[in-house]
Amino acid sequence: MYNVSISPHVRDNSTTKSIMRDVAIALIPVLAFGVYRFGFDALKLIIVSIVSCVLSELLFELIAKKPITVFDYSAVVTGMILAVNLPASAPWWIAVLGSAFAIIAVKMLFGGIGQNFMNPALAGRCFLLISFTSIMNDFSNRGTLLEQFAAIKANGLSALVNAPDVVSGATPLAALKAGETPDVLTLFLGLHNGCIGEVSALAIVIGGLYLVARKVITLRIPLSYIISTIAFVAVINLVKGDELTVTYLAGQLFSGGLMVGAFFMATDYATSPITAKGQIVYGIILGFMTALFRVLGSSAEGVSYAIIIGNLLVPAIEKLTIPRPFGCEKAKGDAK
Repeated sequence: MYNVSISPHVRDNSTTKSIMRDVAIALIPVLAFGVYRFGFDALKLIIVSIVSCVLSELLFELIAKKPITVFDYSAVVTGMILAVNLPASAPWWIAVLGSAFAIIAVKMLFGGIGQNFMNPALAGRCFLLISFTSIMNDFSNRGTLLEQFAAIKANGLSALVNAPDVVSGATPLAALKAGETPDVLTLFLGLHNGCIGEVSALAIVIGGLYLVARKVITLRIPLSYIISTIAFVAVINLVKGDELTVTYLAGQLFSGGLMVGAFFMATDYATSPITAKGQIVYGIILGFMTALFRVLGSSAEGVSYAIIIGNLLVPAIEKLTIPRPFGCEKAKGDAK
């Protein structure tokens, strides 16, 4: 006896809520290390980003008389990813403005979750980078959480308000662009300047492997993105005639937003290809653009812009990489 049923023939118990919950859990070690590294300023921005994203979505749905969807955790994840991409020195209203733009302008106005044409959190970050460049490139901070606790113990809560910045300076990517040699172990552990959630490659890998273990993502996009970025960085530097070292490539890998972008942003379901070949092509395109922006661009970073540009190419990538049904002949003029 054969059982005949309508598609889909492969089913899964995953829901939007369960997937978003797993992504939120995977981001916990990333953001937790950010709080350790940058203290209460980072914690404040994380809370403000999450709350602002949830409230932006809720208020839009109430005003527009749409079904309430804030309990699917997607707004929470957007807030967490936006916080990942903020410097700890940013004022609280930056998080509010970025959250409102991400949720309302990029997500809700295009129909809500699954209908957005680019990653909302990254769109919010790019909006902030363009509008408030000096704030978004200020990576000064008051020291680690332990140092801030020590300051509070010595001087009371006023230490958080009146204390001068303890650490300031260029990010490792900016130092690399200036020709300096980074300490790879420092980069891998996250003991350097940068945005809240991009500093520790170790924490990012832990969160990324959790997503892989939970089968929320595969390694196709992260690996193709990371490997192609390093490969294109090497090629561009060799073409330019610049000195190329393993330490330099390790610095490109472990600093900036490459690792967190590869695992948490480029893999966004709504804005990445669904075909296996398409995901690899997508990762390679992201790697090429990231290398181009980093090595030849005026800014040391390029992950956010590479991913949102890549998001716009996803429909074309899927069209060119959709598998042909078994037994179907290739049509005349078909590129596949």
